Formats: sequence, structure tokens, C-alpha cells
Amino acid sequence: MNSRTAHLLLRVGIAFGFIYAGISGFISPDNWIGYFPPFMQDLLPNHGVLLIWGVTEVILGTWILSGWKIFWPALLGGLSMIGVIAFNFSLMDILFRDVTIMLASLSLAISAREPKEIPRA
Repeated sequence: MNSRTAHLLLRVGIAFGFIYAGISGFISPDNWIGYFPPFMQDLLPNHGVLLIWGVTEVILGTWILSGWKIFWPALLGGLSMIGVIAFNFSLMDILFRDVTIMLASLSLAISAREPKEIPRA
């Protein structure tokens, strides 16, 4: 398998996680609102918090899938997962998958910043 295919599979896997969670938050909001820390739930009504987060996740997942300027969405995705994990650490039996998405996203961001090898003539 070449590196372009591996890169595409990595982007598809990460994007799936973000897009699925974003859409699922619209469909089954009661399943997702508990992952938001109380201070966020106090800022806006629960529907507002889920709407903003869901739209953000769908946009982020679509951006990662596109591969356009991949460093930024991959970094934002990794940082968002760090936040989810940090505020819900006691739920690690459920969130262990988010650790994988976080590390894959950060790996994608790092790989986008690595200098490309210049072929020798």
C-alpha cells in the first residue's frame, strides 16, 4: 500500500469519527449532552451547545476528509479530543476510542508539517 492510500485511509477514519458524532448529536441529543462540562451547559441551552458542537464536528470532519490544508483541521481535531477526554476522564471505559482519534489526528497534523523528501536526480 502506498503512502497516499494510507494517508487517505487515515483521513477517512478520523473524519468518520467527527462526522458520525456530529450527526448523532442532532439525532439523539440525550446520548451526547452528558459529555459536555456543566460550565458549557450553563452558557447556552443544551440544544444550542449540541447544535454548535455538532456543526463544528461535521465541518471539521469534512475538512479533514478533503485533505485541504490538513495541518489545521487535524490539529483542531486532536485538540478537541484532548478537551473531551480531559473533561470526561472518569468515563475512560467509553472514551478510550477518543484517545485513538486524538492520537491519529495529531499524527496527521505532524505528518503534514514534516519536510517532504526531495527526489534525487
